[in-house]
Formats: sequence, C-alpha cells, structure tokens
Amino acid sequence: MSSVCVGILALQGAYSKHKEKCELLGVDSIYVRTPEELRMCSHLIIPGGESTTISKLIKFNGLREGLKKFAKKRYVWGTCAGMILVADRVDDPRVDNLGFIDIYVQRNAYGRQIDSFTAKKHLPFVDGKEEFKLIFIRAPKLLEYGDSVTPLGSINGNVVIARNDNILVSSFHPELTSDPRIHSYFISKMDEKR
Repeated sequence: MSSVCVGILALQGAYSKHKEKCELLGVDSIYVRTPEELRMCSHLIIPGGESTTISKLIKFNGLREGLKKFAKKRYVWGTCAGMILVADRVDDPRVDNLGFIDIYVQRNAYGRQIDSFTAKKHLPFVDGKEEFKLIFIRAPKLLEYGDSVTPLGSINGNVVIARNDNILVSSFHPELTSDPRIHSYFISKMDEKR
C-alpha cells in the first residue's frame, strides 16, 4: 500500500486524540470498528482505554483475525491499554491479548487514576532536542521483553516505549500532549529505522 491511511481502533478509549494528531500532521486517518475499515489502512493505532473491555469488543466486532493478519505486514502502535492488547503475555487472564510483540505487561502497574503522573524525557529516536512530556494514567508496566524488542526510552529503569520491527508500544499517552513527534515517527519514520 503506497498511500498512508492511519486507522485508529475506535471501540473504546482515547481514540479521538490520536485522530487530532494525524490531522495536525496532515495524514489521512479513519476510525476502525469493522474488518472492512481495517483493510483500508496502512497503519493502526490501538489507543488507551480499558484493555479488558477493548479485548471483548475486538471479539464482538469480528476484528481479532483481521488484526492478526494486519500486524504481520503493516504498522501497529499500542498506547497504554493498546500496549497490553498487543503484548505476547499479560498478567491478567481477562485480557484476550493479541500477541504481536514479545513483551510481558502488567496492567495498572503504576497505580490507580489518582496516581497518574507526568515525566519529561529526551527520546533520541524522534526529531528535535526538546524533551517529550510523558503522561501516565493507570499505565501498564513492561516487565520483560525478548531479544527481538528494542527499548526506545525508559523512566527510572523501566522501559516505557519499545518496538519490534513494525510494532510500536508505549505505556504512556503521547496523544494527550501537544507534541506530534512520536506520531510522526510511527507514521513516516519507522521504515527508515527497521
């Protein structure tokens, strides 16, 4: 697929903020709720939200097999709950995770909603020297990762953003900032760094 169309899984969660980032970057994007909509996309963002609910809605909407096929050839980015969903292993059996990337994830590892926090971090893989604001809301923790996974940033020794080939994961919410650099990396620069 030569033209870029970013799909944003829009079953539950913070999907509208990802669409705003795509619009800011001048990139075509659509909400994805059906297998037909998924087939129109070159990239897919699985947003933050409630991972157990999203996993049930993926099954209910008949998207599971289409997502697995999509992830073999195209780009997928899981943010927060999305990271849980694309993980190979999750600490909660209620999540019917998809197994796109060799990571083990703990749900809500950084605490409850009241424990939300922000941090600033220089992320060398994105353009610019400015630190990126990292927003953690009931965030998952990446406990283990396989040799195929490349850490891209960490806070206090914990990896918070990583990739394996065409799969990107982040435990924080880049869509809630005014900074589109990680979205730009996912949409247009992952090929350069494969």
